[in-house]
Amino acid sequence: MSVGGTAATLTLPEPTDRRALVAIDLGAESCRVSLLRWSAEGPRIQLVHRFANHAAERADGLRWDLGCILDGLHTGLRLCAEIAQEGVRSIAVDGWAVDYVRLNASGMAIADPFCYRDERTVAAEPALHERLSAERMREITGLQLLRINSVYQMFADDAEQKRRCWLNLPEYVLHRLGGDAVSERTNATHTQMVGLDGEWSREIFEAIGQSLLEAPPIVSPGTDIGEVQGELALLPVFAKTRLIAPACHDTASAIAAIPDPGDDWAYISSGTWSLVGTQLKTPVNSTAAREENFTNLGGVDGTVCFHKNVNGMWLLRQCLESWRERGTTLDLTELVAASEEFSPREYVLHVDDPDLMLQGHMPERINTQLRRRGLAELSPEAKDAAEMASFLFHSLAARYAHVLRSVAEITGKRLRRLYMMGGGSQNDFLNRLTAKATGLEVLKAGTECSTLGNFAVQLATLEKTGETSSRPACIWAGRLAKVQQV
Repeated sequence: MSVGGTAATLTLPEPTDRRALVAIDLGAESCRVSLLRWSAEGPRIQLVHRFANHAAERADGLRWDLGCILDGLHTGLRLCAEIAQEGVRSIAVDGWAVDYVRLNASGMAIADPFCYRDERTVAAEPALHERLSAERMREITGLQLLRINSVYQMFADDAEQKRRCWLNLPEYVLHRLGGDAVSERTNATHTQMVGLDGEWSREIFEAIGQSLLEAPPIVSPGTDIGEVQGELALLPVFAKTRLIAPACHDTASAIAAIPDPGDDWAYISSGTWSLVGTQLKTPVNSTAAREENFTNLGGVDGTVCFHKNVNGMWLLRQCLESWRERGTTLDLTELVAASEEFSPREYVLHVDDPDLMLQGHMPERINTQLRRRGLAELSPEAKDAAEMASFLFHSLAARYAHVLRSVAEITGKRLRRLYMMGGGSQNDFLNRLTAKATGLEVLKAGTECSTLGNFAVQLATLEKTGETSSRPACIWAGRLAKVQQV
């Protein structure tokens, strides 16, 4: 990975404890369990277990299969126990934000959690703003207003649910492993229920009818929240294993993996969503930031992730799913290559159209927008998929460029480098289009940045090296930037 700055070249002492570390990364499409082990050649990271994840439509809404997720993680942790005979020093969990689990008196889930794409929030968002205006919500939180955020989901919950405690999914997994019930700050801010002072907002809680007494305490990234308990603790490798709340929001974890101490770079976390922005020392909630609907989310080492959610590879993946349902399964790599043969159109898709956030019939949804704008439609057929993909990639690059120009104007930064993270970073065609549209040097930070950031935060917590840097996780990210992966 090409890295600007000096962090990647810094040398840190060997860890004081050479037991392995485990990073769990929960993804909306797949979940991963990884091991970091120490060898004579340095640290090595091994993907031990990956399993598919998806939300399913049920009679009561779009929900995640929590039992499947927990079973998959249990399998992964047992495989780690077979491999890491030296023992496991700590486990940390990151994942997508906003979705949560309601708990019974024993701390167990009362039901499978809703998926953020469930349509109950379509009505909940405007209904909540009749009680608390969007302008006031933005003033309190400094967050981008998104109907997927936890605040709208919780407002949609019934009165019985609102009387129960809740945890976001990564923190729930840590709690099931034996950790304290907490809300890690990077995840807490994404609920849209935390004020710019860093505390739960009483005004917002009263508006949604949720008691503050049911809210978990907010802790900083890298907080040690206990020790592995239960069945896993009976295995010798998990004796005295610590549980750490890293940057539980996977995007904050991914940003923590960028070993660049400079102040002239931006990032795009490219996956289902594209998170487009930069890292700041303090929130920016100016009139321009509010009008452009940027968010100020918690980051690692006291930073702020200043970015905007842009509809990402969801668009193409939903097209692929529509074509698959009609009998044609396409290879993504081949489709990207074929898409390069098409010239850009004179117009682009408005990728953040709310209708394009919904599931199903994506080619038709795209054409509905174009028809509404009086523009020529594209063929929705699988045989013309490459042309559709090319149109989507050009549209995304144009949107990225627009957002990054706004980032520079609002923050006053002179941006030079753009780090691409996540699965979408492997799309070299989109990377080239983005470099051309933005004029920035585009660097691939990798596909597993959330896992690397997870490990960096664990090490910053466990190893007290005397380093005076205000960004110890960034220093450890530099140590791991060229780690050997097996």
